[in-house]
Amino acid sequence: MVATGWNFRVTIAPMRVLGIETSCDETGVAVYDSERGLVDHALHSQVELHAGHGGVVPELASRDHVRKLIPLLRGLGIDGGSIDGVAYTAGPGLVGALLVGASVGRALAWGWGVPAVGVHHMEGHLLAPMLEESHPEYPFVALLVSGGHTQLVRVDGVGCYRMLGESLDDAAGEAFDKTAKLLGLGYPGGAALARLAEQGDPRRFRFPRPMTNRPGLDFSFSGLKTYAMNTLREHRNQPGIRADIARAFQDAVIDTLAIKCRRALRVTSLRNLVVAGGVSANRELRRRLRRVAEESGGGVWYPRPEFCTDNGAMIAYAGCQRLLRGASEPQAIEVRARWPLATQEGR
Repeated sequence: MVATGWNFRVTIAPMRVLGIETSCDETGVAVYDSERGLVDHALHSQVELHAGHGGVVPELASRDHVRKLIPLLRGLGIDGGSIDGVAYTAGPGLVGALLVGASVGRALAWGWGVPAVGVHHMEGHLLAPMLEESHPEYPFVALLVSGGHTQLVRVDGVGCYRMLGESLDDAAGEAFDKTAKLLGLGYPGGAALARLAEQGDPRRFRFPRPMTNRPGLDFSFSGLKTYAMNTLREHRNQPGIRADIARAFQDAVIDTLAIKCRRALRVTSLRNLVVAGGVSANRELRRRLRRVAEESGGGVWYPRPEFCTDNGAMIAYAGCQRLLRGASEPQAIEVRARWPLATQEGR
């Protein structure tokens, strides 16, 4: 592990933590209690704001966080006397958007006289299944699959992460969105592509399963988008072509993820799999990975659908675990556009 300045002092005192998520295009807030669990949460999505632009516009995202964050916090009905700590997303993400949440989080913590902690966005996703009543025990293998990340991680505890493999180019969610745009499905396109794929003929096309014919656990999805584009160009005027390409593309991505997850469980000798991030809501992916986990003699865990995408609850939970372990940071506001997950440290 690479040290990051975290200092840990395990405490057994219960904590109630406010979580703030503003890494990209969703404004999320939540309160998590270490004894009672999730107390309350709220989320504002910017999908409509960015849809006309075909993708997230960073400046618009930052401005919308400024407009929405304080009203969302007021809606939780919290005050300084009921909060023991504040957690906010410190990265990775859009710097302007991150600064909104970090500035508000730090200001509230200073005003209330409580500690504040910056949380790694992907650590939040990784720990999101722990919000559920039924959750896995450590250690386990985690597949983090979203618009910006596709990673396989061995998880031995909070902050104890070892990267097993990651995407060398486009993340799976990014490839879904780009291919959806290619098929004229708009933004965000991942869910729309999955719906269209249900109408497709699984026997018409077979797309490659990238990097599955070589050792290792890394991913590469950019070539699939090019393959889809060439297939559409060749068969553009044929009936049902868009649905059939969507089906072939989705099958290729899901097969690739399943093959790599099976391989990760085998090389780590672990049985349990956690799947988190926006793409984890895909129903076909869940069906396939359930089979992979059953083959290993273990189980698979997901966050509930509302916590698959970015949200404040996962940040509140991750921050609470950090603060319970006595995490402390300098008071300076620091956010990071890029932040390797493996540099997290803990017990």
